[in-house]
Amino acid sequence: MVRALSPELAKIAKDELNENPKQIANDLQSIKEWISKQPHLIARTDDQWLLAILRGCKFSLERVKVKLDLFYTLRTTAPEITLRLKPTRPEFLQFLKLGTCLILPQSASSLHPSVIMIRPGLYDPDKNNVADVMCILYYLVQILVMECDNATVLGTKIVVDYQGCTMNHLTQANPATLKKLVAVSQDSLPLRLKGSHHLNVPSGIEIVFKLISGFLNQKAKDRLKIHKTSDELLQHLPKEIVPVEYGGTGKSIPEILEYWAQKVTQHRAWLEEEMRYGTDESKRQGSMPGAALADQGSFRTLDID
Repeated sequence: MVRALSPELAKIAKDELNENPKQIANDLQSIKEWISKQPHLIARTDDQWLLAILRGCKFSLERVKVKLDLFYTLRTTAPEITLRLKPTRPEFLQFLKLGTCLILPQSASSLHPSVIMIRPGLYDPDKNNVADVMCILYYLVQILVMECDNATVLGTKIVVDYQGCTMNHLTQANPATLKKLVAVSQDSLPLRLKGSHHLNVPSGIEIVFKLISGFLNQKAKDRLKIHKTSDELLQHLPKEIVPVEYGGTGKSIPEILEYWAQKVTQHRAWLEEEMRYGTDESKRQGSMPGAALADQGSFRTLDID
Protein backbone atom coordinates (compact mmCIF):
# COMPACT_ATOMS: atom_id res chain seq x y z
CA MET A 1 0.00 0.00 0.00
CA VAL A 2 1.11 3.55 -0.72
CA ARG A 3 -0.07 6.86 0.68
CA ALA A 4 -2.67 8.79 -1.25
CA LEU A 5 -1.56 12.25 -2.31
CA SER A 6 -3.37 15.44 -1.42
CA PRO A 7 -5.47 16.79 -4.33
CA GLU A 8 -2.90 19.58 -4.92
CA LEU A 9 0.06 17.20 -5.05
CA ALA A 10 -1.90 14.66 -7.10
CA LYS A 11 -2.50 17.27 -9.81
CA ILE A 12 1.19 18.23 -9.91
CA ALA A 13 2.20 14.54 -10.01
CA LYS A 14 -0.16 13.97 -12.92
CA ASP A 15 0.87 17.06 -14.88
CA GLU A 16 4.62 17.00 -14.23
CA LEU A 17 5.49 13.37 -13.44
CA ASN A 18 3.00 11.42 -15.60
CA GLU A 19 1.56 9.79 -12.48
CA ASN A 20 -1.62 7.77 -13.00
CA PRO A 21 -3.05 6.36 -9.74
CA LYS A 22 -4.80 3.58 -11.67
CA GLN A 23 -1.48 2.47 -13.17
CA ILE A 24 0.71 2.59 -10.04
CA ALA A 25 -0.02 -0.99 -8.92
CA ASN A 26 0.94 -2.33 -12.36
CA ASP A 27 4.10 -0.25 -12.45
CA LEU A 28 5.16 -1.47 -9.01
CA GLN A 29 4.53 -5.07 -10.01
CA SER A 30 6.57 -4.63 -13.20
CA ILE A 31 9.53 -3.28 -11.23
CA LYS A 32 9.34 -6.10 -8.67
CA GLU A 33 9.26 -8.70 -11.45
CA TRP A 34 12.27 -7.06 -13.10
CA ILE A 35 14.21 -7.03 -9.81
CA SER A 36 13.44 -10.73 -9.29
CA LYS A 37 15.02 -11.51 -12.67
CA GLN A 38 18.30 -9.69 -11.93
CA PRO A 39 20.58 -12.30 -10.30
CA HIS A 40 23.09 -9.68 -9.15
CA LEU A 41 20.57 -7.30 -7.57
CA ILE A 42 19.70 -7.46 -3.86
CA ALA A 43 17.13 -4.69 -3.62
CA ARG A 44 14.38 -3.34 -1.40
CA THR A 45 10.90 -3.81 -2.83
CA ASP A 46 8.75 -1.75 -0.43
CA ASP A 47 5.96 -0.10 -2.42
CA GLN A 48 6.53 3.39 -1.01
CA TRP A 49 10.26 3.20 -1.77
CA LEU A 50 9.70 2.02 -5.34
CA LEU A 51 7.05 4.71 -5.84
CA ALA A 52 9.60 7.36 -4.79
CA ILE A 53 11.93 6.09 -7.52
CA LEU A 54 9.09 6.04 -10.06
CA ARG A 55 8.36 9.68 -9.30
CA GLY A 56 12.04 10.58 -9.45
CA CYS A 57 12.11 9.07 -12.96
CA LYS A 58 8.77 10.52 -14.05
CA PHE A 59 7.33 7.00 -14.31
CA SER A 60 9.71 5.86 -17.03
CA LEU A 61 10.21 2.18 -16.19
CA GLU A 62 13.46 2.04 -18.17
CA ARG A 63 14.91 4.96 -16.21
CA VAL A 64 13.75 3.34 -12.97
CA LYS A 65 15.68 0.18 -13.82
CA VAL A 66 18.86 2.16 -14.50
CA LYS A 67 18.51 4.23 -11.30
CA LEU A 68 17.73 1.21 -9.13
CA ASP A 69 20.67 -0.72 -10.53
CA LEU A 70 23.01 2.25 -10.04
CA PHE A 71 21.73 2.91 -6.51
CA TYR A 72 22.53 -0.61 -5.34
CA THR A 73 25.68 -0.88 -7.44
CA LEU A 74 27.09 2.16 -5.65
CA ARG A 75 26.19 0.56 -2.33
CA THR A 76 28.66 -2.16 -3.27
CA THR A 77 31.24 -0.29 -5.36
CA ALA A 78 31.37 3.01 -3.42
CA PRO A 79 31.27 1.89 0.23
CA GLU A 80 33.65 4.74 1.11
CA ILE A 81 30.53 6.92 0.70
CA THR A 82 27.42 4.76 1.00
CA LEU A 83 28.63 2.71 3.97
CA ARG A 84 31.18 5.13 5.39
CA LEU A 85 29.10 5.88 8.51
CA LYS A 86 26.69 3.11 9.37
CA PRO A 87 23.38 4.72 10.37
CA THR A 88 22.80 2.24 13.18
CA ARG A 89 26.09 3.11 14.89
CA PRO A 90 26.61 5.87 17.52
CA GLU A 91 29.19 7.59 15.28
CA PHE A 92 26.46 8.34 12.73
CA LEU A 93 24.35 10.28 15.23
CA GLN A 94 27.43 11.99 16.62
CA PHE A 95 28.37 13.30 13.19
CA LEU A 96 24.75 14.12 12.35
CA LYS A 97 24.53 16.36 15.43
CA LEU A 98 27.46 18.46 14.19
CA GLY A 99 24.93 19.95 11.79
CA THR A 100 26.82 19.43 8.52
CA CYS A 101 23.65 18.11 6.88
CA LEU A 102 20.04 18.80 7.79
CA ILE A 103 16.71 18.71 6.01
CA LEU A 104 14.49 21.68 6.78
CA PRO A 105 10.84 21.24 7.86
CA GLN A 106 8.18 21.34 5.17
CA SER A 107 6.32 24.57 4.50
CA ALA A 108 2.83 24.54 5.99
CA SER A 109 1.52 27.37 3.83
CA SER A 110 2.91 26.65 0.36
CA LEU A 111 3.79 23.82 -1.96
CA HIS A 112 7.57 24.01 -2.03
CA PRO A 113 10.37 21.52 -2.71
CA SER A 114 12.10 19.98 0.29
CA VAL A 115 15.24 21.87 1.29
CA ILE A 116 18.49 20.15 2.25
CA MET A 117 21.13 22.31 3.94
CA ILE A 118 24.81 21.33 3.79
CA ARG A 119 27.35 23.09 6.05
CA PRO A 120 30.70 21.39 5.39
CA GLY A 121 32.75 23.93 7.36
CA LEU A 122 31.48 22.47 10.64
CA TYR A 123 33.47 19.24 10.60
CA ASP A 124 37.13 18.87 11.51
CA PRO A 125 38.98 17.83 8.31
CA ASP A 126 41.64 16.14 10.43
CA LYS A 127 38.99 13.77 11.83
CA ASN A 128 36.35 13.53 9.11
CA ASN A 129 35.90 13.80 5.38
CA VAL A 130 33.47 15.45 2.98
CA ALA A 131 32.29 11.91 2.17
CA ASP A 132 30.93 11.70 5.73
CA VAL A 133 28.59 14.58 4.93
CA MET A 134 27.35 12.78 1.81
CA CYS A 135 26.83 9.59 3.82
CA ILE A 136 24.58 11.47 6.27
CA LEU A 137 22.66 12.97 3.33
CA TYR A 138 22.40 9.55 1.68
CA TYR A 139 20.47 8.01 4.58
CA LEU A 140 18.42 11.07 5.57
CA VAL A 141 17.15 11.31 1.99
CA GLN A 142 16.02 7.69 2.07
CA ILE A 143 13.93 8.43 5.16
CA LEU A 144 12.67 11.65 3.58
CA VAL A 145 11.36 10.06 0.38
CA MET A 146 9.68 7.27 2.35
CA GLU A 147 7.78 9.79 4.48
CA CYS A 148 7.45 13.06 2.56
CA ASP A 149 5.31 13.32 -0.56
CA ASN A 150 6.41 16.93 -1.11
CA ALA A 151 9.96 15.68 -1.66
CA THR A 152 9.00 13.00 -4.18
CA VAL A 153 6.50 15.13 -6.11
CA LEU A 154 7.96 18.65 -5.88
CA GLY A 155 11.64 17.73 -5.70
CA THR A 156 14.40 19.21 -3.56
CA LYS A 157 16.59 22.26 -3.29
CA ILE A 158 20.10 22.19 -1.88
CA VAL A 159 21.58 25.02 0.20
CA VAL A 160 25.33 24.90 0.82
CA ASP A 161 26.80 27.27 3.42
CA TYR A 162 30.60 27.36 3.20
CA GLN A 163 31.08 29.32 6.43
CA GLY A 164 34.14 27.90 8.20
CA CYS A 165 35.48 26.03 5.16
CA THR A 166 39.27 25.97 4.97
CA MET A 167 41.73 24.81 2.35
CA ASN A 168 41.92 21.52 4.26
CA HIS A 169 38.20 21.04 3.56
CA LEU A 170 38.57 22.02 -0.09
CA THR A 171 41.52 19.75 -0.81
CA GLN A 172 39.41 16.73 0.23
CA ALA A 173 37.22 17.43 -2.80
CA ASN A 174 39.45 15.70 -5.36
CA PRO A 175 38.06 14.70 -8.78
CA ALA A 176 37.63 11.00 -7.92
CA THR A 177 35.71 11.76 -4.72
CA LEU A 178 33.61 14.48 -6.35
CA LYS A 179 32.59 12.23 -9.21
CA LYS A 180 31.31 9.58 -6.82
CA LEU A 181 29.61 12.18 -4.61
CA VAL A 182 27.73 13.55 -7.61
CA ALA A 183 26.88 10.05 -8.86
CA VAL A 184 25.40 9.12 -5.48
CA SER A 185 23.44 12.35 -5.03
CA GLN A 186 22.45 13.32 -8.58
CA ASP A 187 22.23 10.00 -10.39
CA SER A 188 21.27 7.31 -7.87
CA LEU A 189 19.06 8.89 -5.23
CA PRO A 190 15.34 9.27 -6.03
CA LEU A 191 15.52 13.06 -6.03
CA ARG A 192 14.66 15.72 -8.57
CA LEU A 193 16.97 18.67 -7.96
CA LYS A 194 15.10 21.95 -8.39
CA GLY A 195 18.02 24.21 -7.58
CA SER A 196 21.19 24.64 -5.55
CA HIS A 197 22.03 27.76 -3.56
CA HIS A 198 25.52 28.59 -2.32
CA LEU A 199 26.26 30.97 0.55
CA ASN A 200 29.46 32.37 2.09
CA VAL A 201 31.49 31.07 -0.83
CA PRO A 202 35.21 31.38 0.04
CA SER A 203 37.99 32.38 -2.30
CA GLY A 204 39.60 29.31 -3.78
CA ILE A 205 36.29 27.47 -4.18
CA GLU A 206 36.20 28.23 -7.91
CA ILE A 207 38.31 25.19 -8.72
CA VAL A 208 35.87 22.96 -6.81
CA PHE A 209 32.92 24.50 -8.67
CA LYS A 210 34.65 23.79 -11.97
CA LEU A 211 35.33 20.21 -10.94
CA ILE A 212 31.72 19.69 -9.86
CA SER A 213 30.29 21.34 -12.98
CA GLY A 214 32.13 18.77 -15.09
CA PHE A 215 29.98 16.05 -13.53
CA LEU A 216 26.62 17.87 -13.25
CA ASN A 217 23.88 17.60 -15.82
CA GLN A 218 22.84 20.77 -17.64
CA LYS A 219 19.74 21.37 -15.53
CA ALA A 220 21.78 21.24 -12.35
CA LYS A 221 24.27 23.73 -13.82
CA ASP A 222 21.48 26.11 -14.85
CA ARG A 223 19.89 25.97 -11.40
CA LEU A 224 23.08 26.75 -9.45
CA LYS A 225 22.96 30.15 -7.73
CA ILE A 226 25.55 31.93 -5.56
CA HIS A 227 24.32 34.35 -2.89
CA LYS A 228 26.29 37.01 -1.06
CA THR A 229 23.93 37.26 1.94
CA SER A 230 21.26 35.30 3.80
CA ASP A 231 18.76 37.96 2.66
CA GLU A 232 19.39 36.93 -0.95
CA LEU A 233 18.84 33.30 0.00
CA LEU A 234 15.51 34.15 1.66
CA GLN A 235 14.20 35.38 -1.69
CA HIS A 236 14.22 31.75 -2.90
CA LEU A 237 12.87 29.88 0.15
CA PRO A 238 9.74 30.17 2.34
CA LYS A 239 10.82 32.24 5.34
CA GLU A 240 8.82 29.96 7.65
CA ILE A 241 11.11 26.98 7.02
CA VAL A 242 14.44 28.82 7.12
CA PRO A 243 16.20 28.42 10.51
CA VAL A 244 16.25 31.47 12.75
CA GLU A 245 20.04 31.41 12.51
CA TYR A 246 19.67 32.37 8.83
CA GLY A 247 17.08 35.10 9.33
CA GLY A 248 14.02 32.91 8.88
CA THR A 249 11.13 32.23 11.22
CA GLY A 250 11.53 28.46 11.24
CA LYS A 251 12.85 26.15 13.93
CA SER A 252 16.37 26.52 15.22
CA ILE A 253 19.12 24.30 13.84
CA PRO A 254 19.45 22.34 17.14
CA GLU A 255 15.70 21.62 17.02
CA ILE A 256 15.90 20.42 13.42
CA LEU A 257 18.91 18.21 14.18
CA GLU A 258 17.16 16.66 17.18
CA TYR A 259 14.15 15.89 14.97
CA TRP A 260 16.35 14.03 12.48
CA ALA A 261 18.28 12.23 15.19
CA GLN A 262 14.94 10.90 16.45
CA LYS A 263 13.94 9.92 12.91
CA VAL A 264 17.13 7.92 12.45
CA THR A 265 16.52 6.16 15.77
CA GLN A 266 12.90 5.42 14.84
CA HIS A 267 14.01 3.91 11.51
CA ARG A 268 16.75 1.77 13.02
CA ALA A 269 15.22 -1.55 11.91
CA TRP A 270 14.55 -0.19 8.42
CA LEU A 271 18.13 1.06 8.14
CA GLU A 272 19.59 -2.20 9.41
CA GLU A 273 17.71 -4.01 6.68
CA GLU A 274 18.75 -1.40 4.11
CA MET A 275 22.45 -2.05 4.69
CA ARG A 276 21.99 -5.66 3.59
CA TYR A 277 21.06 -4.58 0.07
CA GLY A 278 23.48 -4.08 -2.79
CA THR A 279 24.78 -6.13 -5.69
CA ASP A 280 26.69 -9.35 -6.19
CA GLU A 281 28.86 -8.37 -9.13
CA SER A 282 29.95 -11.98 -9.71
CA LYS A 283 26.36 -12.71 -10.80
CA ARG A 284 25.85 -9.67 -13.03
CA GLN A 285 24.77 -10.33 -16.59
CA GLY A 286 25.75 -7.46 -18.85
CA SER A 287 27.58 -4.21 -18.14
CA MET A 288 27.60 -2.31 -14.89
CA PRO A 289 25.72 1.02 -14.87
CA GLY A 290 28.15 3.92 -14.65
CA ALA A 291 31.00 1.42 -14.83
CA ALA A 292 33.55 4.24 -14.73
CA LEU A 293 32.55 4.95 -11.15
CA ALA A 294 34.03 1.65 -10.05
CA ASP A 295 37.23 2.20 -11.99
CA GLN A 296 39.40 5.07 -10.80
CA GLY A 297 41.50 4.84 -13.94
CA SER A 298 38.58 5.77 -16.18
CA PHE A 299 37.86 9.19 -14.69
CA ARG A 300 38.03 11.63 -17.54
CA THR A 301 40.50 14.49 -17.31
CA LEU A 302 38.95 17.87 -16.60
CA ASP A 303 40.35 21.04 -18.14
CA ILE A 304 40.56 23.60 -15.37
CA ASP A 305 41.88 27.07 -16.14
